[in-house]
Amino acid sequence: MGLFDALRRKRGKERPGTLRQASKQDTSHLDEWVNSHTGVEVYFEPRTNTTNSTVVLVAHDGEWTRRRIADFESAISFGKKRQIPVYEVARVGYPQRMRDYMAKQKREGRG
Repeated sequence: MGLFDALRRKRGKERPGTLRQASKQDTSHLDEWVNSHTGVEVYFEPRTNTTNSTVVLVAHDGEWTRRRIADFESAISFGKKRQIPVYEVARVGYPQRMRDYMAKQKREGRG
């Protein structure tokens, strides 16, 4: 058995260089997060060469989470079902409260 054989088996069915798709666990996490935070907005991040499409959920205080999503239409559908706004990061950028939250976490040694 070669050194990398064990690593290849752990990868499962994914081929090297393929991007992981959005899963039910991703959607479940997003639902739970929306239900446990207030003032949530959705920020869609388009697919890149290294990552699939994602959404960043940002709460009123700047706390945030990121998960994969199929595409922009799925992000819009997600927002409509939960009656929360959806923005495209490429058009509007990230909200200042998110940057402030990350800076505060860094100052406090948590980020």
